[in-house]
Amino acid sequence: MHTSNLLVFGGTGFVGTQLLSRLVTETFAAPGLPEGRVIVPTRDAESARAHNLTLLPRVDVMDADIYADDALDALFLALTERGGAHCAVINLVGTLQDVRGMPYGPNFQRVHVDLPRRIVAACRRHGVNRLLHMSALGADPAGPSMYQRSKGDGERVVMNTELDWTVFRPSVVFGPQDHFLNLFARMQRMAPFVPLACADARFQPVYVDDVAAAFINALDTPATIRHAYALVGPRVYTLAELMRFAGRASGHPRWIVPLPEGLGRMQAALFEHLPGAPISRDNLDSMRVDNVSLEPVAPELGIHPLGMEAVMLPALAGFGPDRGLRAARTRVHR
Repeated sequence: MHTSNLLVFGGTGFVGTQLLSRLVTETFAAPGLPEGRVIVPTRDAESARAHNLTLLPRVDVMDADIYADDALDALFLALTERGGAHCAVINLVGTLQDVRGMPYGPNFQRVHVDLPRRIVAACRRHGVNRLLHMSALGADPAGPSMYQRSKGDGERVVMNTELDWTVFRPSVVFGPQDHFLNLFARMQRMAPFVPLACADARFQPVYVDDVAAAFINALDTPATIRHAYALVGPRVYTLAELMRFAGRASGHPRWIVPLPEGLGRMQAALFEHLPGAPISRDNLDSMRVDNVSLEPVAPELGIHPLGMEAVMLPALAGFGPDRGLRAARTRVHR
């Protein structure tokens, strides 16, 4: 069966925009296949990201409050009226920060637990069986951080159903427009040195294109149904190594000063109150567990993860007035 109609939650995000671009220009555009349509709900259809999606063929951006059951029902009705047997749902919605709480704060509860529960219930009401869900590497209901616990509980909501689900657990996701390595480069552009908490924490960054490809390839691959997959890149790095890489690649290498745990938590407690919250105490709690996978990426996902250097060296080298042009060239391998 070929999935030709999709409802994508979180489609205006970093992974979502890349996934939709690939989906409509490559997968849905393949000759001999029925024309596919994609519905992308958003709280702000006038935003730049949402507007860019409207320029893609076969993508319908709809204003909707995805946390309201009546709005969800309207979205699912729009999806299934186009052919319920060929429908699927992708949930990419996530958040990185929240106020302190046990087992987690209200925003983590709403986004990572309640929303998957609402989506699962809507799938049941409208007869949509295929659900692909974005979790996170390290998701665990008993994990050390609120983020990990909420992601783990969200996984359980999806997995404890009769739906044809697939769960993905990526490590930190990188790409030319990410908010990870680009943040590290920006920090070193502005500061003479970087005090760094959890400098020895380990990550296995995965390219956003590979994450998008894994979702797309899994859609119509029966072997992926009722399986959870780690999505990781080919190499493990410490946080300090990632910071140094971003500094060198952007042309602003700085002295990295590892912080002891106490000072690191003081720094994070202060940064929690800054706009955009670059780091929080909960982020530090997450880093108590290495964000790596002992297993290679599953072959049925059909991806061969690209290394960070191949993508981010040219992307970060353009950290300046012509950065957008350089990033665009990177995406098309020029």
